[in-house]
Amino acid sequence: MTQATHNTPLLATDPAFSPDSKVWVYTASRTLNAQEAAYAQQNLDAFCAQWTAHNHALKARGEMFDRQFLFLMVDESQAGASGCSIDKSVHFIEQLGEALRVDFFERMRFAWVNEAGDLQYGPRSEFSESVVAGTIGADTLVADTLIQTKAQLTEKWLIPFGKSWHRRLTAV
Repeated sequence: MTQATHNTPLLATDPAFSPDSKVWVYTASRTLNAQEAAYAQQNLDAFCAQWTAHNHALKARGEMFDRQFLFLMVDESQAGASGCSIDKSVHFIEQLGEALRVDFFERMRFAWVNEAGDLQYGPRSEFSESVVAGTIGADTLVADTLIQTKAQLTEKWLIPFGKSWHRRLTAV
């Protein structure tokens, strides 16, 4: 199974950002509806436009992807994201989550590419059940929410289950 481009965030292909750009991935506790996703994207755009570190503008971009994932990316070749600026981003995401009544810090919600080639989402229990049932096999692509750079987003966003950290969390 190959990585489908519709399952890859646009940030991965943004030529304006270095491959070493820092990336943070946040998973929503539920899929947003179209209006919520548009609201989240508008707020992400506004936040990134004014995001600073030590009074220096950060070259940043955000993406609400597939109404489920929130990505933040900073090209640190101009100015690095400091602890305070990262705290600002976390606070922003907390506020956005409160406004939308969704938790963007959900760590036990997984995504995998189903037989139709689309991302499917589920809690850890459903993911584990799918592994046990054989619906998710060693070659099934899963979303790696632990990626940290644009290069990893481009090359390793979707990786085979058999080579992912997910395999350690399932009851197989």
